[in-house]
Amino acid sequence: MTDFKVRYGGAALITGASDGIGAAISRELAAKGMDLVLVARRAERLDALATALKAEHSVEIEVLPMDLADPTALPTALDERDINIGLTVCAAGFGLTGPLAETNLADELSMIDVNCKSVLALSRWSVNHMAAPGRGGLMLFSSIVAFQGVPRSANYAATKAWNQVFAEGLRAEVPWLDVLAVAPGPVASGFGARSGMDTSSGATPRQVAVSALAALPGGGTVRPTALNKFLQGSLAVLPRGLRTRAIAMAMKPMMLTTKDT
Repeated sequence: MTDFKVRYGGAALITGASDGIGAAISRELAAKGMDLVLVARRAERLDALATALKAEHSVEIEVLPMDLADPTALPTALDERDINIGLTVCAAGFGLTGPLAETNLADELSMIDVNCKSVLALSRWSVNHMAAPGRGGLMLFSSIVAFQGVPRSANYAATKAWNQVFAEGLRAEVPWLDVLAVAPGPVASGFGARSGMDTSSGATPRQVAVSALAALPGGGTVRPTALNKFLQGSLAVLPRGLRTRAIAMAMKPMMLTTKDT
């Protein structure tokens, strides 16, 4: 079993830590004895999580409430505090569903800022601050939708494809870091409500967190849960055009009535 405190010396930085997978990863890392830096928009939820984890695991936790729609905000804040980070988890993100012609353009552009630009800025910061061989890790979030186009979620799927390809390239570029792309299927979390999808039958955030952390040493791509592996394996054998049709049919029952947000 990997000793996370040794392999990823310093604190673990988790974005999107107030809910879902980000919160679940925070809990798992605190249980491993790692100090944490928690980042999300909702300060009250971050404070509540930090208080609970400090009491349960006696770890040091710093809370940084901020909106990652400003991609440079977090790297700037980290430079100002001179925090020693050994593991970066980019779990923040959101999605939208509905015909592109009807969705809110500002929201679509903000999704690129949060899902891609902020990941790029924080990854660059992490690469520059994790120089010790075998002592750093970077976790990015891809998705089952990253491997083909997805009607009515075209922009969201494209942002997840960007994360997948970015992680693959970065892993080869910085072999001294463990760079992992996590490609889950539907997850029962607050993500579904914001994206306009019913994900209540999906994997639990803890299932994804446990699987992701187990796969982190060495990096690569992980597809959490046996069902997700089966679904992605079934899609992979289809021509790309058929994959787009198949994923659209699979997601259609989960899509709620779309409204401008």
